[in-house]
Amino acid sequence: MQPSDSSAVRVLTIASSDSGGGAGIQADLKAFARCGTHGMSVIVALTAQNTVDVTAIHQCPPEFIRAQLAAVFADLPPAAVKTGMLFSEPIIATVAEALAGRQQPVVLDPVMIASSGAQLLEPAAVRALVELLFPLATVVTPNLMEAQALTGLATEDRRELAEALVALGAPAALVTGGHGSRPVDHLLADGRHLEIPVSRHDRAATHGAGCTHSAALAACLGRGDPLPVAARRAALVAGFAVEHGLVGLGAGDGPVDALDIASFSPPAEA
Repeated sequence: MQPSDSSAVRVLTIASSDSGGGAGIQADLKAFARCGTHGMSVIVALTAQNTVDVTAIHQCPPEFIRAQLAAVFADLPPAAVKTGMLFSEPIIATVAEALAGRQQPVVLDPVMIASSGAQLLEPAAVRALVELLFPLATVVTPNLMEAQALTGLATEDRRELAEALVALGAPAALVTGGHGSRPVDHLLADGRHLEIPVSRHDRAATHGAGCTHSAALAACLGRGDPLPVAARRAALVAGFAVEHGLVGLGAGDGPVDALDIASFSPPAEA
């Protein structure tokens, strides 16, 4: 029998499945692995999805979501949690109930719209996300369009958007820099603003970039990094994933690749 190894950092994603493998829990688990952590998943919804479109969404019943959460927390308590696409108010309420009172860092990625343009958060669920989950999060990580939608502000000023997100109840906000005129992640935490320059790559393979970023951020927090350090490292992981994205894998925008699978070499034969 092999000796047990309890040193592996456990990180949990509470999100939805992307049948095309580009975003959602599939991207999260790759990012967790890239950051040297053991990934676990609680699936709240299934999507029929490829690189072109999301054609259907099937919600898991709240009681099954509770069962998944209970199973993980009972035997494999995570060092950090991230939430992704939660889709509906009942799902958000179920997740909030499970996370209330727990002490591990929580990264809330308010996934609202897919890169294909599909709506991934029901309009009625936006208020529940803000009221129920913002206060439980360590940091929220919207992209520019999500930050604008959540705050009702049309500005590209990430400093202003981050302040508005904190005013809505988030302890800290990190508005990512993949869109808009300035390639900068903007973090507001403990009353301090921090700008993190990010690289942009001219590649048609950005599907899953936001999921990868927030998952890497959660993994780094789980490993003990302070939030500003974790934010810098997450930006590097997300940039690497886009740089090595799988262009032309499907007919639409290809998935990011945090693991650089193109460089894989099979083990030599014995």
